[in-house]
Amino acid sequence: MDMDVDNLPPTAATTEASGGKQRKRLVVILVGAPGSGKSTFCENVMRASHRPWVRVCQDIIGNGKSGTKAQCLKSATSALDDGKSVIIDRCNLDREQRAEFVKLGNPQVDVHAVVLDLPAQLCISRSVKRTGHEGNLQGGKAAAVVNRMLQKKELPKLSEGFSRIMFCHNDAEIQDAVKTYSSLEPFDDLPRGCFGQRSHEAKVQVGIMKFLKKADAPSSGRTPKVDRVQRHLSPQSSDKKDQSSERKDGGLGLINFSEKEEMGSKETAACSSSNDIPTLAFPSISTADFQFNLDKASDIIVEKVEECLGKLGNARLVLVDLSHGSKILSLVKAKAEKKNIDSSKFFTFVGNIVHLFTKGGLRCSVIANAANWRLKPGGGGVNAAIFNAAGADFEAATKDRAKSLQPGHAVVVPLPSTSPLHIREGVTHVIHVLGPNMNPQRPNCLGNDYNEGCKLLCKAYSSLFDGFMSILNKQENIIPEPSKMLPGSDCGPDGSNQNFDQKNKRDGEFLSENSKKSRSSQNDARVEEANKDNERTGAKGWGSWAHALYQIAMHPERHKDDTFEVSEDVVVIKDVYPKAQRHLLVLARTENLDRLSDVRQEHLDLLRRMHAVGLKWAEKLLQEDDASLVFRLGYHS
Repeated sequence: MDMDVDNLPPTAATTEASGGKQRKRLVVILVGAPGSGKSTFCENVMRASHRPWVRVCQDIIGNGKSGTKAQCLKSATSALDDGKSVIIDRCNLDREQRAEFVKLGNPQVDVHAVVLDLPAQLCISRSVKRTGHEGNLQGGKAAAVVNRMLQKKELPKLSEGFSRIMFCHNDAEIQDAVKTYSSLEPFDDLPRGCFGQRSHEAKVQVGIMKFLKKADAPSSGRTPKVDRVQRHLSPQSSDKKDQSSERKDGGLGLINFSEKEEMGSKETAACSSSNDIPTLAFPSISTADFQFNLDKASDIIVEKVEECLGKLGNARLVLVDLSHGSKILSLVKAKAEKKNIDSSKFFTFVGNIVHLFTKGGLRCSVIANAANWRLKPGGGGVNAAIFNAAGADFEAATKDRAKSLQPGHAVVVPLPSTSPLHIREGVTHVIHVLGPNMNPQRPNCLGNDYNEGCKLLCKAYSSLFDGFMSILNKQENIIPEPSKMLPGSDCGPDGSNQNFDQKNKRDGEFLSENSKKSRSSQNDARVEEANKDNERTGAKGWGSWAHALYQIAMHPERHKDDTFEVSEDVVVIKDVYPKAQRHLLVLARTENLDRLSDVRQEHLDLLRRMHAVGLKWAEKLLQEDDASLVFRLGYHS
């Protein structure tokens, strides 16, 4: 006789089948904004899991239609009584929304939270673009809903009653969480505690609308400058805006007018953390394929790090290895501690050197490659991984720097703006370094001559660290923020004017001492000009997104692929994080017009021209793209 064990109460067949061990059910409460991937998480877990799960989704709880929290609680209770585990597929962004679901816990039911804490811009973009959503939250209206919900976001704490909380900050971490829950057997448990949470000092995301509505408080009894300006504008724009907000059919377009948006000045200050420090991540040189003695290598690493730290200023060094059981990491860590080396300036890290930010949360502006003498891809290990991750343009950039490399030497290669490693991880430079070879199966083997080998390894690390310092001397504020970079633009993730395709040839070139090249006075002049731009924008306290927009507005000729229209006083670009089906930015090109509070009477003609440009592009898109679009035109700084 067959028996469906999964559908029997836990006190009956499940207890017997486990040899007396009673199955512990789970309530997994998902926490995340619309567009963060909650429903996809549920589908992936339930598809791959051997444990019986029930998805409780408020969007479809009412016979395929949106329902109530009470219906969700009833469904969850029924599933738990049937011996099944439950995933609560709601936003659950504040404590009050979670409280009643947490109460479902008891000695036989653990309550977990999985927090899908993805960037607001990404959630908005996904919500706007999706179709056929169960809750019909899609298109233009989704942007406002996501913004409003994020303003109330309150991250869960163990004190609420959770036995386990897992934080996911990107898609890779979400996939890890899916694997964690889908691999659970019916009688498996998970460790208790809080996993993946970032520093409490890190800024909690707020809705974009909350930031955009921020304005300088007007002095008492005076009309805000923004209102005074808006009254001078044509009433036609207000009428159009009102009409567009009343229409429900079709998509939604946005055209924002920005005076070189000050996006991020306050945000960047609040977000400043250890991840904003210029960082070189490097593997152990020569100890893998070149078979250099680990004990000797660890001595040299610690010695050279100690020599270098005093010259680095606020920068730091990180030794990286893939394996948690790495002997070289253990040796170096122990010897560094013995020498009292500042662990905030130098530390070891377990992770993939080409995924340090997206999978490890560690931002490294510069990474080192344990290269071969030909400076070619392949060979396995770090060298193959970096060439694969950096793309074909990086291989070409390497060839522009050097054709080969001698043991003990290093060469700095700035990453092209097109490199996936630059776009995804925020890496600005790769330093190729070649150490001594003790492997008879590889070229230039030293046999067992460790006198020469140690000299060359010392020289290799000195060249590596000298290369890093040469980068710091050119770029004193490397703050990589890959999620805020304009794809294909010349503005790097640090917000400075990287102009990678041009500046590579003048700013990142470094060869170890006996092969160092001199720079032309023309190149020095270009570097000086770029530095002046950085100083001007840096003095304003802008974040990376504002830096990027400033560079496009002031130097549109460098960003031809990113601009739709350029005039003497206006530039039109596509928003890299669209909050609608079509989202354009109209940027003013006037200096010192950085925020709405800077607007004066003399700027009214400029604002009218910006508004006219916005209307022109709205009409153009309606005629050429999609007649069902409804456009809203707004100003923000």
